[in-house]
Amino acid sequence: MSDSKAGETDDERRKRGRAPDPLLPGQEPVKPAVPKPVALSFWLWIATGVFLLAGPVYLLIGRQSVIDEFTKQNAEQRDPALKVDPARIVDGVDGLILNLFVGAITFALLFALFAYKAREGTRSARTVLTVLAVVLALIGLFYLAGAIFVVIGTLLAVIALILMYLPSVADYYPKVGRKLP
Repeated sequence: MSDSKAGETDDERRKRGRAPDPLLPGQEPVKPAVPKPVALSFWLWIATGVFLLAGPVYLLIGRQSVIDEFTKQNAEQRDPALKVDPARIVDGVDGLILNLFVGAITFALLFALFAYKAREGTRSARTVLTVLAVVLALIGLFYLAGAIFVVIGTLLAVIALILMYLPSVADYYPKVGRKLP
């Protein structure tokens, strides 16, 4: 006979220092209800990824104006040693847009993956999201193209983090006790 309370989740048992109940073949594990702040946080993380993707899209739409601005600055350059071939300007802008897309897609996928795991109650996923939000904020300090999208994305990430660390959801992310041998 099991000493656990009926409907107790594995995380709740782990919090009390107990092992999860074994599952019989075909038996589904008990899934706790996701607290509303955590569910809202999940969607804010998704929105953060969308805003990060909007920055390179905006830059791609305005690609020609960026090229024109750099070409104009290059033409005004008085020192011939600092002048750049116009083809290199185009390649540089295209490379910038590509790199921003790769970075935005990477962050968006990481946010989606770890937000999904955090919505399931995984404490380590919440920690990873915290680190990613700090990295995003640091990148936002140096991000020049489409900065408004990074600022909005960072703001959404901070709100999502606050929701995940509210005292009302602390039990949803139980601390797993470790015993030294």
